[in-house]
Amino acid sequence: MAYSRITETFDANNAANAVIKPPRKMTGPEKAAVVLLVIGEKYGGPIWMGLEDDEIRIVSLAMSGLGNLESGEVEEILTEFVSKMSAGGAVTGDFDRTESLLAKLLPKDRATGIMEEIRGPAGRNMWQKLSNIQDQVLATYLKNEYPQTVAVILSKIKTDHAARVLGILPDDFALDVVQRMLKMEAVQKDVLDRIEDTLRTEFIGNLSTSHRRDAHELMAEIFNAFDRQTETRFLSQLDDRSRDSATRIRSLMFTFDDLTKLDPASIQTLLRNTEKDALAIALKGATEPVRQFFLGNMSKRAAANLTDDMGGMGPVRLKEVDEAQTSMVNKAKDLAARGEIMISKNRAEDELVY
Repeated sequence: MAYSRITETFDANNAANAVIKPPRKMTGPEKAAVVLLVIGEKYGGPIWMGLEDDEIRIVSLAMSGLGNLESGEVEEILTEFVSKMSAGGAVTGDFDRTESLLAKLLPKDRATGIMEEIRGPAGRNMWQKLSNIQDQVLATYLKNEYPQTVAVILSKIKTDHAARVLGILPDDFALDVVQRMLKMEAVQKDVLDRIEDTLRTEFIGNLSTSHRRDAHELMAEIFNAFDRQTETRFLSQLDDRSRDSATRIRSLMFTFDDLTKLDPASIQTLLRNTEKDALAIALKGATEPVRQFFLGNMSKRAAANLTDDMGGMGPVRLKEVDEAQTSMVNKAKDLAARGEIMISKNRAEDELVY
């Protein structure tokens, strides 16, 4: 039997063995995962090597979610798969055991990629978590650490993130860190483990309580997701009850009109990544200054063609305009997150908003 058809065999046998009803209903991939756990790496190795990446992901995902299985359940599964084979006792399928098994059977990069895909954001390692920490927050923590420790940490996170953090650190301290990074050799695993443990307990663990997100920032993002009518209604009502809060939220919101604050290179990048039809609809409902800003950043021919398109499309529903404009704002945020453009609330500010 071909190794890559192991899960199909289980699914086919389900019908043939309908009389046998295990304590809990299991899918073919889950049963395959049980068998591979029982036979271990020595006999399971050839099977793993014979599977395609997609099959490995399916079986690995099933394995990592098995939890505890009683020996009786295991025995029924093995009996179903191969007659006269009994279980060696209860087995446990979890992330750690799955990861350990894959690490012994597959190349490191392949095993790591599969496990990261299974674990998702919550399972990312410490260095990936640090890459999601705001530059200023991370720099504030690191400036109180030993330069050598900071050098190790910055060498492990994404280079663009490390560059921004270095730029925030005090000059003398940052230069010391740079020099240590230049002279750094391979870091021993036990040193990395200690650093990770310290970060996990002293920094990441306390981050949620020590760095509470501003409520107005959160509300501004919620308001950004409103359609225009809902946004106007809430802000008008908030003006009556708490004008200061309404003003603060408006200042933090990034709207379609704020795209006019993009520098020439950024607006060109955004235009290249926007569908022509969506741009026409978005500008159809824009104010004249905003419309002229976009047209002014296009060639004369492209601007004339777009103007003709807007004139020929007739009336457009406000909902369609909102959707098109929101799509462009979200596209700008995505491009900024990838470092392809810079967006801010004020041209005079160097600080990134997103």
